[in-house]
Amino acid sequence: MNATGDARRAFAPGRVNLIGDHTDYNGGLALPMAVQLGVEVEYRPEDQPVLLVESDLEAEPAAIPLTGPAGQLAPWAALAAAVVALVGPARGGRVRVRSDLPAGAGLSSSAAFSVSLALALGVPADPVGVARLCQRAELAIGVPVGLMDPLAAMASRAGTALLIDFTSLRTEPVPVPEGAVVTVVDSGVRRRLDATAYAERRAQCEAAAAALGRALGACSVAEAESLADPVLRRRARHVTTEDERVRAFARVLADGDLAAAGRLMSESHRSLSRDFEVSTPELDRLVERLEATPGVLGARLTGAGFGGCVVALSRHPLGSLGTTRAWTVRPGPGARVEAL
Repeated sequence: MNATGDARRAFAPGRVNLIGDHTDYNGGLALPMAVQLGVEVEYRPEDQPVLLVESDLEAEPAAIPLTGPAGQLAPWAALAAAVVALVGPARGGRVRVRSDLPAGAGLSSSAAFSVSLALALGVPADPVGVARLCQRAELAIGVPVGLMDPLAAMASRAGTALLIDFTSLRTEPVPVPEGAVVTVVDSGVRRRLDATAYAERRAQCEAAAAALGRALGACSVAEAESLADPVLRRRARHVTTEDERVRAFARVLADGDLAAAGRLMSESHRSLSRDFEVSTPELDRLVERLEATPGVLGARLTGAGFGGCVVALSRHPLGSLGTTRAWTVRPGPGARVEAL
């Protein structure tokens, strides 16, 4: 990566999580895949005390002071202000944001934005360091996210998915077979994590882990089943069985066994819907519709749930899905930055 000039352009991809949701903050496993869509940020420094941030997705620019309170900002600008506060750039200037990622669709547009902004502002391109900074920025605006999205944006390689162990933060590329077709299908249900029960699910997982004496990612399915509280038992059962599915998925994907991979994706959705209760009627119906579509091997909600998108695995591109928005995504590379 070349970041020697004062002006920089950075790009960070969105991601689709093939399997392993709500495992990251539990010290478990996940297998996301960076996609070819993403967010590009161009930063041109000037001797002024603010960053003027313009986005092709917003009508009005946002003026973010380098020091002091930023005042009332739109959610996307509040995230930018949180990144700026953590990075502490010495100079203001102009920031231009371009994106072809659909916002609120479960493709991690907020992480792609915060990663690309941090890199453009000069943060060293260390995957774990950038991921932690972007996580802190989201926490600062009240969104209790894990590390999966920014780490996937930073550490992914073209042609592969990324197996992440959230206890050690070790990552391992897993080849995606050339015959695999990954389609992201929009449910049409928009959501923001801070307006959902995401924080409640995290708290329930923390309570289950406290009852078991260790992080859920380190527990067995049998330990999860031993919990007396039925809600905590279901939450822990999802995490522990999902970790088993991630391990199995990584093996069968590397072996090219797409049929087995599809079955694991469908099992994952049932667990997210029934045990973790983060699906919606619209997502459930969309998964059922896709599973009934000829050529589809499996489907599941992707991301935190409560809306957004479903990911489907097939051997051939899907035909028309009517008025439903869909994207065929390719495994893309991780973030990059260049001097201008």
